[in-house]
Amino acid sequence: MPDPPKPLVSALIVSHNGKDLLLECLQSLYASADVPIEAVVVDNDSSDGSAAAVTADFPQATVLVQEKNLGYGRAANAGLERCTGRFVLLVNPDVKLDPQCVGRLADFLLRRRDAGAVGPRLLLSNGKLDPDARRAFPTPSTIFYRTVGLSRLFPRSARFGRHNMGHIPEDEVHEMDAGTADCLMLRMSALDRVGFFDPRYYMYGEDIDLCYRLKLGGWKVFYLPAATAVHQEREQGSHEETRKALYERHRAEWTYHFKHHAEGVPAFGNGIVWLQIWGHYVAQSVRQSLRNRERRTSS
Repeated sequence: MPDPPKPLVSALIVSHNGKDLLLECLQSLYASADVPIEAVVVDNDSSDGSAAAVTADFPQATVLVQEKNLGYGRAANAGLERCTGRFVLLVNPDVKLDPQCVGRLADFLLRRRDAGAVGPRLLLSNGKLDPDARRAFPTPSTIFYRTVGLSRLFPRSARFGRHNMGHIPEDEVHEMDAGTADCLMLRMSALDRVGFFDPRYYMYGEDIDLCYRLKLGGWKVFYLPAATAVHQEREQGSHEETRKALYERHRAEWTYHFKHHAEGVPAFGNGIVWLQIWGHYVAQSVRQSLRNRERRTSS
């Protein structure tokens, strides 16, 4: 028998205790596969039987089981070593792909040789665009606009709302600084040149960092609204899990700033950025604790 065709796209999924959503994601992936595709699932020490369920329902998928939760970036790096496709589709377990999503993203990269990555129109369950679907790099100015609330007051402003690019119509193809690892297709040859995820990020920020390095390497990153996917809402984790996620999100912001922008900013300016990031973390933590207290009181 002839060997199966080499996949054009390798779908790389990192999962931790999200079995049902993971199976739905894989179902939508294979249903959307109008191009040769493979799936590589990295299970980050799940305790809900995710790995066994994938092996049973999707025997064609490659499953890598980690003995401890490595965080997103390290686990994805391990999975990348098993990917053989020309393109790599990063997709989260809580994302359902439109039937034509994979093919349209791959076709875009085939046509645009200057593109290192392309992201779809990623919608939330309520039909609104996921704010992370298209982003500008978090420079000191965009962090300041978010901290003082200008980004919320003027979301369509090219200056104040730039981080989520609200000034550009969401049904328009355009270049962006960064997409999201929730659903983003990357050119393998570009990754070979710039490297994959920086292990200093645990969960958040590694996708922005990667897109920044793609840009430095001369590649472009695009938003393609003709390709669509839905980012489903996961059940809220425990208070400890939510607190850790909030901390890691802000730690990633500081890691990114320190790595890419701090050298060109005076010490006083870096101190202001640090205060903005961690002051925002404290405010969000207090808000979160109050909400948790209200839920416990009402239940």
